Parts: sequence; C-alpha cells; structure tokens
Amino acid sequence: MPAKPAPIKKSPAKAAAAKEEKPAEPAPEAPPAEAAPAEAPPAEAPPAEAAPAEAAPAEAAPAEAAPAEGEAAPAAEPAADEPTSAPLNLTVEDVNGTSVTLKWKEPETIGDSGLDGYTVEYCKAGAADWVVANAELTVATSLVVEGLTAGDALNMRVVAVNPGGRSEPAVLAEAVPVHDIERPKVRLPRSLRTRYVRRVGAQINLVIPFLGKPKPEVSWLKDGEPLDTKKVGIRNSDRDSILFIRTSEREDSGIYEITVKVDSFVDKACLTLQIVDLPGPPASVKLVDTWGFNAALEWTPPKDSGNTEITGYNVQKADKKTGEWFTVLDHYHRLNATISDLIMGNSYNFRVFSVNKVGVSEKAVTTKEVATIQKTGIIYVPTEYQEHDFSEAPKFTAALNDRAATVGYTTKLLCSVRGCPKPKIEWLKNQMVIGDDPKYRQLSNLGVCSLEIRKPCSFDGGVYTCRAKNDNGVATVSCKLEVKQVIIPEK
Repeated sequence: MPAKPAPIKKSPAKAAAAKEEKPAEPAPEAPPAEAAPAEAPPAEAPPAEAAPAEAAPAEAAPAEAAPAEGEAAPAAEPAADEPTSAPLNLTVEDVNGTSVTLKWKEPETIGDSGLDGYTVEYCKAGAADWVVANAELTVATSLVVEGLTAGDALNMRVVAVNPGGRSEPAVLAEAVPVHDIERPKVRLPRSLRTRYVRRVGAQINLVIPFLGKPKPEVSWLKDGEPLDTKKVGIRNSDRDSILFIRTSEREDSGIYEITVKVDSFVDKACLTLQIVDLPGPPASVKLVDTWGFNAALEWTPPKDSGNTEITGYNVQKADKKTGEWFTVLDHYHRLNATISDLIMGNSYNFRVFSVNKVGVSEKAVTTKEVATIQKTGIIYVPTEYQEHDFSEAPKFTAALNDRAATVGYTTKLLCSVRGCPKPKIEWLKNQMVIGDDPKYRQLSNLGVCSLEIRKPCSFDGGVYTCRAKNDNGVATVSCKLEVKQVIIPEK
C-alpha cells in the first residue's frame, strides 16, 4: 500500500487539467467510475495524505480507474503475444581455433508482436548445460561466437525471442568441432573447364588439385551416381584427386562431379568427359536420277555418329570397267549431291563414307543401282522461255519529307522511284514546272531523285513536287519547304 500514493498525488492535477480543458467531460468518464469499487481498497490509503487532495476525492476515482483498465488489458494480451516460429536454415559460416560463425534466416512466422532479436546458445557434445553466447539479443541473422576452446565439439542452436517468449530452437544437425580449418576449394584446371574429348582406347589421367585443412573428404559422382571403381580408379591425397581410366570406352563419357568436404564446408566442381570414335557408314544411299553426263545421289545420316557430330561425307565413284574408286566430293556437308562430268558409254557405281572429328568411317554404303551414260539419243533441246514483261508504272519507294532550311544555306530534297521503262522526272514548285532554272540542280541516278536548291532565300519556300511518268502511268510525291531567316540578337 505505501507504493501507491505517488500516482494518487498526480491524479488531482490531471483532473484539474481535464476540468480546465474540457469542463463537460465528466459524463464520458462515468464508465471508469463504475470500476472504482474494484479499486476501493487502494482508495482508502490516501487519508494520510488527503490534505493536498482537498475536494478532489470524487475525481481521483477516474485516475485510479485508468490502472483498473490497464490491469484488465494484460489479462487478454498473453493470448495475442505468441512466440515466433523457429529460425530457418541455421548453418556454420566459418570456424577457427577460438570462434564459430553462425548464419540463419528469419522465422517463417513472426506475428503482430514483432521480433525482439535472437539468442545463440551452445553446449559441449554430451553435456546438457547450454551457455548463452550473446549477453544481449541480436537483431542480425549472423553471430560470431568467440572465446571457445580449441578441440571442443559444440552443439549450437539459435532461438528467436519476442514479447510472447522464446521460439522453438533451430539446432545444428551435428556438433561443430572447434579448430583451425581452411575452407575447401576445388581448383579445376583450365583444360577441364570445357568438354574434355578423347578417342576410344586412350588412357585418361586427370589430376584435380584442391585446398582445405584438415585433410578434406573427397567423393566422386558420374551423372549423379556413384563411380564404378572397377572401371574408374580414384586416388586422393591431401592436395589433389586423380581420376584414372586405363582404356577408355564410350560408356565412360558423362559428367563427373568432385565434392571436397571439410567439416560442414563443401565445394564442388564438374567436368565433362567425351569419349569419341570413328562413325559408322551412312544408313542408306540411292541413285535418284541419271541424265546427260550427270547422276543424282541421296543418302541418310549414319546410325552411329561415333559419339560426336558428323562433319561431312566423302563421295566416291568407280567405273565398272576398271573397278577403281576415285573421290569426287570430300567433306561434303549435304545429304544429296549431283555427280557431273561422267564419260559417255560408261557405267558407274557410287559409295559414301561418313566423316567426324576423329576421321572417316571404316566402311561405306554403295548404291545398288548402276548409273549408265548413254552413247546415243542424247539430244539437247533447249527449254523455251517466255519473255517476262517487266513494264511497270512509276512508283515512289521513298517519299519526300517536309524540311526547314536556312536562308543562304544550300539544301537538298531527296526521294526514290522505280518503274519500267525508266520514268522521266520533273520537279515542280507550287505546281509550276521548275525547268532549267540555274538556281536548282536536278539529278536522277539509279532511281534516286534529288533537287538541290542553291542558297535559298525566303521566297524559295513552298510546296515542291517530284513527278515521274512513263508509258505506263504517272506518280507524284510532294513536300513542304520552309526557309527561315537567321536572326542575330543585338548586343
């Protein structure tokens, strides 16, 4: 009871101020007065200090009623203030012999009451006593826990705090050993950063250096699956990892991924290995047509490309009399060809090889049909072509544009026209033919028409028209030219 007189002394002054500012407010304060019976015991304490209160005991009740309302509100607030959800993605950012750096993300659910901050706690592995790392709450989402003992293994967690209390902790899955470490880093050689291509049967010996202390854990994957150690050899040291294949096969092609791990720190790198071979022959070839001294061939791509792209085809011919093959097309890129300059009266066979970056296919595909060049009956009848009528009425392909020129400065109007026969060009000013006026220079070259106006004056402004006409029609195009006088301001 002695602790409450202080607020009672302030109530008369507040009541007096309320009377001066709003004399008619006793009515709104009537509801708080109903709460006065609940505070009746505290109201009995003031008699010892009633002298300063004088005639304000009736008004002191509203002053005491305010705490009554304030005390009722906290009873409902705990239901609204709830702890946040646990922080997300707690990870170890760095470790050395005396400290551990943690990093996390905000809770998914914070609530209307907001977030006061985070507290970081740790304990030794196997112990149950948690030690608070930060004396005051931190609003940052990372913290360096310092003053640790080298060699300890610590369980660590982060708790979010708000007016509703502590959240569920975010706990690291594994204990963190406190010691000096060097983050792992794979130093992939430049030659392996692009596709590494080797031929079937070649020996593969790839050295991948890396950094990290203490000795990192190294693992390999091929196309997302563990390596088959029967086909691919792996040898690891403190500084590098060697991938070794004695005799490469096309099945060894794929994406190899190396993972280097030190504690919770991981670094990865990928390299693409491509084992290539000679391609197979084209799937088929046929003789499409024979005429004159020519033969037309078509073929289809090979079913086996050798695990690399086809770069071309070699086409050969053989006279049935001699049976000797001669190359007529080398590194030809299309799937059809016309073989010319064949000898009259001879018969020919043709064959096609596939080519890729490794070389030429070992086998070829040969035409079943024979191309025979006839000796007689070869009469060339030239094709009759009807002469095309190219006549066309004039048509402007680029119009004149309105322009503004300055007095005394030569200007030029340009347009372009087409037509057959070549149209005759005339220039008009305000619908009057310009003719051979020396003030104007008229040019027409390859359909581009120009009118040069030499040192125009203000009277040379107006509407200029270019008219093109031939036997098939007439076309015109116009523009407006404005000639302005330069006005030099007086000093």
